[in-house]
Formats: sequence, C-alpha cells, structure tokens
Amino acid sequence: MAAKPAPGAEYFTAPAHPNQRRYEALRAYFTEDLTVEQAGARAGYTRASMASLLRDFRAGKLELFAPPGKPGPKTAPAKDRARARAVELRRAGLSVHEISARLRAEGTPLNRTGVGQVLAEEGFGRLLRGPAPEASASPATAGRDTRLPRAAVLDFAAVPARAETRLAGLLLAIPDLVALDLPALTRAAGYPGTSVIPATSWLLSLLALKLTGTRRVSHVDDLITDPASALFAGLAVLPKKSALTDYSYRLGHDHQQRFLAALDAKMISAGLATATEAIFDLDFHAVMHWGQDPVLERHYVPKRSQRARSVLTFFAQDTGTHNLVYANADISKATQNQEPIAFCDHWKQVSGSDPKMLIMDQKVTTQAVLGELDARGIKFATLRMRSASLMRYINGLAATDYKTVTLDRPGPYNRPKVHEDPAVTLTSYPGTVRQLIVTGLGREQPTVIITNDGQIKTRALISQYARRMTIEQRLAEIIQAFCADALSSTVNLNVDLDVMLCVLAQALLAAFRNRLGPGYATATPDTIQRRFLDTAGTITTDGDTIIVTLNRRAYSPVLRQSDLRTDTTVPWWQNRRLRFQLT
Repeated sequence: MAAKPAPGAEYFTAPAHPNQRRYEALRAYFTEDLTVEQAGARAGYTRASMASLLRDFRAGKLELFAPPGKPGPKTAPAKDRARARAVELRRAGLSVHEISARLRAEGTPLNRTGVGQVLAEEGFGRLLRGPAPEASASPATAGRDTRLPRAAVLDFAAVPARAETRLAGLLLAIPDLVALDLPALTRAAGYPGTSVIPATSWLLSLLALKLTGTRRVSHVDDLITDPASALFAGLAVLPKKSALTDYSYRLGHDHQQRFLAALDAKMISAGLATATEAIFDLDFHAVMHWGQDPVLERHYVPKRSQRARSVLTFFAQDTGTHNLVYANADISKATQNQEPIAFCDHWKQVSGSDPKMLIMDQKVTTQAVLGELDARGIKFATLRMRSASLMRYINGLAATDYKTVTLDRPGPYNRPKVHEDPAVTLTSYPGTVRQLIVTGLGREQPTVIITNDGQIKTRALISQYARRMTIEQRLAEIIQAFCADALSSTVNLNVDLDVMLCVLAQALLAAFRNRLGPGYATATPDTIQRRFLDTAGTITTDGDTIIVTLNRRAYSPVLRQSDLRTDTTVPWWQNRRLRFQLT
C-alpha cells in the first residue's frame, strides 16, 4: 500500500508557478532520462513547448530564479535629492565636473562619480569636455593659460625679497652640481645655447624634471609656476614643453657621449666611481612604445614578457660604488652586440686604460665580441646558454664531481656546489674559457658561468657575478624615481638624452646621499626625493645671497646632522651664494 503524501507535497508534484513548472520539466528531462514528450507531459507542456523550453535554456535565455539581492543600502539619498537637477543641468549642456560644482553651490552636493552614475542611469552618454581651470598662473589671462610668461635668464634685481615654494628641497641638489662643475661639463659636451637661454640653463631645466619625478616633458607645466624650479635653472621661468622638446632634438649622440666622458672623470675624482678597480656590470633595457610606430624595432620587454616595439637602451654600472657611469640609446639590433666594445672605448678615453673586467648576461653580446675583449686584455664573466648537449653533459656529472664553496653572504644559498672545467671550447670563441657549473643558488637549473680570467678564485668569481644583479636594481630605481620607462620619443637620439639625464640625476643623488651620513648609504633615489627634495620652504633674497629656508619635516634632523654646505657660490646665478636654513 503506497504511503500517503505528506501535507504540502502538491507544491512539488503539481507546481502552479510557471518558473517552477519549467524547472521541474527540465529537471525531469536531464536527471530522470525522460524523453522530451514525457518530461513535457509531466509538467503540462506539449512536445513543441518542451523543445522550445530546452532551446532557450541551452542558449542561456531562460531565467528560472530571481537573482540574489546585493548587500548594502538599497537607496542613495544624495543621488535621489540631486537626480532631477542633475538631469536638468545635463540637458543644458553642462559636463559632469560643472554639474558637480553647481550642485555643491546649490546645497545638494554630489561628487563627480555620483553625478556620472546618475546620468548613466538616466540614459545620458559621456560629454567629452573637461573642467575649465578656476584661475590662471598669469594675471593677464583669465581662465586658461594661453599666454604664460616667456622663459629668460633670471634678473636678480627683479626677484621678490621673499617667495613661498613647494620645491625648496630641489635646491639641495645645487651644491653637488657645483661640485661636479656642471657649466664645465656642458662646455665639454658642446651643448648649444640660444640667444635667450644659455646651454647650462637648458640642461638644468630638463634635469629639474628628473629630480622632481615629472614623468614627461609635456608635464613641465606642473613646475612652471613654482619659483624654486626656475631659480634652480637660473631662469625667470622654465621653458615650455614645445621649447624643451625642440631643444632636445638639436642634440646628437656625440653631445651625450662627450658629456658622459666629462661626467665620469668628475665622478672618479669625487669618489662616485672607481678607476683602479674598473669592474663594471653591463645590461640592456628596452623602453616600450605604446603606439604602432613601424619604424621602431621589436625588443624583448621584461615588463610584458614578450617582444614589443621599443627603444633599446644600454647601461654600465661601477661595481665598486653601484653608480651608473654610462648610458646609450642610439642602438639598433645590428649594432647592439658591439655595445661592450663601445663602452670600453668610452672608459679608455675617460681613465686612460681599458676596464679590468666586464660582468654581463649571456644575451648582452656574442662569443665573437668576447674574443675581441680577450684580445684587448679585458677580462669578462658571463653566462653560457644551456644547450641540449651541455645539459646532457651536466646530467652526466656525479655528485663527487662537485665541490662545495662557501660564499660570504647571508641567506640559505651561501654554500653552492661547483664543478669547474679549466678549458672549454665554444662555437665562435677563438680560444678556450674557464667554465663553472654552479648548483644550489636557488634556481631549478644549474648556472653556467664562463670567463677568460684564470686567476680569480672560484668563490670570488661566483660572488662577483651574483652582484651583477645590482644593475637591475639600479635600472628599477631610475624607472621609479626618474621615469626612465616613460618613453620620451620614438626617435632614439631624444631617448639618448633622456637616459643621460638619468645617469646625471642618479650621480647627483648618490653624492647627496653620501652627505647625509651612513644611515642613508643604501637609500634609493625615490626615498631621497620623497624625504628631502620634495620639501616646501621659503626663498629669501639678501643682497648677493639667496637664502633657502626649508620647512620642518620628520626628516629635518637628518639634514641638521648632515654635511649641508652653508654657502655655495653658484656660477649660473652670476656667482651669487646659496645658503640653507632649517626652521
């Protein structure tokens, strides 16, 4: 005898709601292996209706259940109060910015995001207009700045006795610029001036963008109205973006190379680079172009892990001081393998002798160029590509073929195992090289180091190559602090100037960091910018002395204890003196 259904079972056996009937019919078809006709009959559908129901369900057009409610408030009183007025103002042609400002003035405030959401809900599209500026930097022009003051050499007689500035800290870089003798570097490079602005001021105007972390030359308007940025360059006001761009295109690769040669000589005398050790880390960096310029070559961009249209740049770092000493962006695929030779020629011009050793990645150059370095008596250390034959050789080594080496560094990977071959023949290298197969450095595959230096100890060679990774840290720092990844142009020569300015800015902040004391020996450029250069203050003129009073900040005690030079004679200020004070 069949059991009597429990009360309420008819809700499931004879559903009355249309969506429930559809659900029960579909469930019976998919889970009970009923035919279309049988499943439809159970829920009261004809065969054709059931087939239509299945078609809509498979196409995703059938919604059986109501979507769950979203958490949070179900009403927005501020939007509701302003909705009618916002619609009225949009119909009058006002933008989101203008509607938000009008609502705020009328006592029903609603931010730009809220206004945009209200207009979208009401079916309005975007109005492609921006907000008009509230005020102009020039009293002669109301509204937008269509006539900013012209750039010119600063007339100190017209300088106000006192001026407030948000970039007083930028002037902290001037003593080190004077110590490096920037005017002499500019003359040595042969940079051109104009009838209005001397070459040194042009260079300082571009350098100010780097030191303040301004991403592009086109953003120079952010600095134009600040008196400290103009005083930094010895001008009444900085040149505009068109003038700076036009000037950069007047410069050639030879200008940058002569400037770097003169700068490196000054860095050696200042202790910012070492001429005696002369060991350098070399690396390439591709600055990606985000457009579709067909002229640019494709290079591997680590940021995207793929080849993309970009400008290839090359850098050299002094291993003793970890400062960049060389940069070049005038490179093509046809010439990039010769960059180590070009750097050796550059360093020989600067110091009178070739570098003692170059540390580089396997893709920096070719085996034939390594042979040229060996012929010049230059030692090198690089990686060897792990070919299939080399991996078979490595896999055939026994544990007894390795010896353990203790490295002088912290961490878990300071006791690697090394197998050394004193004379290995390469495909295109004219002689033999020393080869180290190293495991236990934290990588899945063994590291294969090759060198033409037969005298350096195994432990020293591994440590030396491990420190090569610091050049990648330097590149990351100049990208962070000086926006080196913001492609300044699709013309290599313009990017060449940009990377040279990055080398100069990094050298300046390295010199400033040395004056801050041992606590800042490893501080990155962006830390120096944030804590010291980005400091507001007051500029006071007292006769032939410019007094810069820096506002009190959390890191002011560091400046008090540092070697903050009290009086510096600035050549591009008509030999006026710069003096710093702390509040």
